[in-house]
Amino acid sequence: MKMIVDDLEEYLTELYPDARCELNYNCDYELLIAVVLSAQTTDKRVNLVTAKLFAKYPTIYDISKAPVDDLINIVKPLGTASRKGVFVKEIATILVNDFAGRVPNDRQALEAMPGVGRKTANVVLSNLFDVPAIAVDTHVSRVSKRLGLAKEDDLVEDVEKKLMRKFARKNWSLRHHQLVLFGRYHCKAKGPLCDNCKLKDECKYYKSIKR
Repeated sequence: MKMIVDDLEEYLTELYPDARCELNYNCDYELLIAVVLSAQTTDKRVNLVTAKLFAKYPTIYDISKAPVDDLINIVKPLGTASRKGVFVKEIATILVNDFAGRVPNDRQALEAMPGVGRKTANVVLSNLFDVPAIAVDTHVSRVSKRLGLAKEDDLVEDVEKKLMRKFARKNWSLRHHQLVLFGRYHCKAKGPLCDNCKLKDECKYYKSIKR
């Protein structure tokens, strides 16, 4: 197992030495809202929507006062718009009323907000406050299970704990971003680029499809 972890880290660093979040944001609340909106859709779509959202409502105070129906209409291209529009409105209201318009560096406070789970909190804490964290999304989960770093029936929390044990704490945030990009562009859900992957000889998934 140590060999594949070492090889994975080396390969990820070769592919994505400066991996970063692909969501566009200019301030703390923009990232929080963007991550919430990214559920079950792509970062590219989110970036198109948030560009319109933050142009029309340029401050968190503006968003908190925006008609929820308008917010729902703006985020409609992302799916589950009625829920996401309400989440945006409620998050903005909480930030304004309880945190002077700023995103708190507090996991418990973040996870108490509508639409914010552990993954979202990890992304926000990591990117805004440099808190070491591994956020497990569909890409990270898929890569981890294909490589045998986690079991097929592991829950998100199980995958996170296993990855935290395998990678040095100081590298957690970087590894998270690298794994996301690796899953997004190489180890894809459909049509993974297995034949050109340097990890194929050690990969549990590759061995299974070549039997």
